[in-house]
Amino acid sequence: MTRCALAVLTSCALWGGAALPAHAAASETVAPASNATTLHKKVLYVTRLAHRDREEDDKVVARLTARGMAVTMVDETTDASAAKGYDLVVISSVVSARDMVGTAFRDVPVPLLTWESDLFDSLRFTGQKKGDDCGEIEKEHYVDIVNAPSALAGGVPAGKRWVYPRDDQMGWGKPAPAATVIATVPGEPTHAVEFAYEKGATMDYDFIAPARRVALFLGNRSFEKLSADGQTLFDAAFDWALSAPAEPVQRRAPR
Repeated sequence: MTRCALAVLTSCALWGGAALPAHAAASETVAPASNATTLHKKVLYVTRLAHRDREEDDKVVARLTARGMAVTMVDETTDASAAKGYDLVVISSVVSARDMVGTAFRDVPVPLLTWESDLFDSLRFTGQKKGDDCGEIEKEHYVDIVNAPSALAGGVPAGKRWVYPRDDQMGWGKPAPAATVIATVPGEPTHAVEFAYEKGATMDYDFIAPARRVALFLGNRSFEKLSADGQTLFDAAFDWALSAPAEPVQRRAPR
């Protein structure tokens, strides 16, 4: 990032994660994600193909593929029109936010998910003032789950949960009022680390979300370090983004 930008051995092998700390057991509560929502979904994965951290993206793509998604990885220079025909656009934090300022991916009528906090303003997830509207924390491994009933929480219980085995980088944003906030930085209730906008919701700058939008907290190299709860939040974000929005209730006018 730059500008504004389980507890068992088997799970560690699957995710390529580090050994879990002794205090981890209390967080290992969530069943693995179902693949029903993600099966056969087409994902356009935007990254910086020549960057040294691209290997972390390969691990993310392996997870998505294991859940049944068909992933096409493209460079950040790819035109936003490439999103046509896809079910989801993912923008990795490995992209150069400086090179993608004003990105046209903001306008695509396709669900979009990102963990590049330096693009939150360009994508209208938040305002543009770094340190106030969006930013990064270099050392944190807990989040506060503040909206446990939401599908975006994936069943992770409310309260303080660890998502990394030790302190690591975490992006955050201060979203518009229409956002659904799932998790925040402990002690910083306005600093959301997982939040989303429904299609048609008013985002920052009075921008109307063309489709579902989701923000996550990952750093360039933190995916492989996710705890079971962190993995669940990650999977749930994809499940929600790829689910069809609920149809509005049609009410009959009184006679």
